[in-house]
Amino acid sequence: MLENYVYHGKKRLRCGYTTGSCAAAAAKAAATMLITGELLYNISISTPKGIDLHLEVLEPFINENYAECAIKKDSGDDPDITNGILVFAKVSCISSGVQINGGKGIGIVTKAGLDQPVGESAINSVPRKMIADAVNEIAEKYDYHYGFCVEISVPDGEKIASKTYNPRMGIEGGISIIGTSGIVEPMSSKALVDTIRVESKMRYAEGCRNLLLTLGNYSENFIQRSMPFPLEKSVKCSNFIGEAIDIALETGFERVLVIGHIGKLVKLGAGIMNTHSAQADGRMDVLVTCGVLAEAACEDLKKITECVTVDAALDILKASGYMERTLEILSQRAEYYLNAKVKNDIEIGAVMFSDKHNITVKTSLADKLIDLISEEYNG
Repeated sequence: MLENYVYHGKKRLRCGYTTGSCAAAAAKAAATMLITGELLYNISISTPKGIDLHLEVLEPFINENYAECAIKKDSGDDPDITNGILVFAKVSCISSGVQINGGKGIGIVTKAGLDQPVGESAINSVPRKMIADAVNEIAEKYDYHYGFCVEISVPDGEKIASKTYNPRMGIEGGISIIGTSGIVEPMSSKALVDTIRVESKMRYAEGCRNLLLTLGNYSENFIQRSMPFPLEKSVKCSNFIGEAIDIALETGFERVLVIGHIGKLVKLGAGIMNTHSAQADGRMDVLVTCGVLAEAACEDLKKITECVTVDAALDILKASGYMERTLEILSQRAEYYLNAKVKNDIEIGAVMFSDKHNITVKTSLADKLIDLISEEYNG
């Protein structure tokens, strides 16, 4: 059991680890068994978060062709349908390199715009790197000069996936192997909103009158490389944009700036202030509406309705020459709903970005707010 905790308000919640960490640990253990010929019952891996995991190896098996074992997923105190599932890795020898494939219960990507290309197993980029790093570590340790074929499987994956958004998102036949940090940090809704309130009041007590809201890791990375102010005074609101804005009004902030990936903030164009997919989607509906107002071709707008990511929809708009005008209208709609939310009592703006398209979409007050936040936070 992972004994790492996060605090949301006064509540202590235990962290867990992702399916990506399970896959990497199982692959590392199986590779070890394949080379040594000995069964293994415990394995350790390092995660991108910098936290080491020491995990029990389940159902270890070796024959003359491959080694296989499983790691049990532990989501900690985060409610997760994949909690407790077994993630298997089957490892065999090949001449060179590391091949990573999906087996039983791993979904197949059927729509463009996801982390992996159409037709590939839904094992995302970070878990693929974790798996490759893990087995390469074993190759180096035991002076092994060949390659590995790694097959990841989840026996109950197809059944579990039917209860998720995977089929709607273009992943068929199983679950995704995901995770960008390797660690699951619990995000109880009430606890997270309590944390937003505590952190916002702390910033106000420190003298801040401009509140910078971020949505998560993507936002923070963008700020660190693209914005003229430090990240330390920001408040992470995750999907709870509306609640965070309400807290800003209650606390007495004079201005609010929201920075996030366009895949989330596009929903502001429909006045959606809780961006979790379980609450509301509407991403393609917003882009189609903005595209109509930009006078994009009907055929292109129909294609957008089939997209599973905003970046994929932007590919279509860019190819047709209507991306810039569509995003201009999106910024206007987002500004309208943000001002409606605060009833024009304070100044508010948003910055949306897409790394894939190297674009930044700003509402009309965004640059002014950036300058004011920079002056205040750097002062």
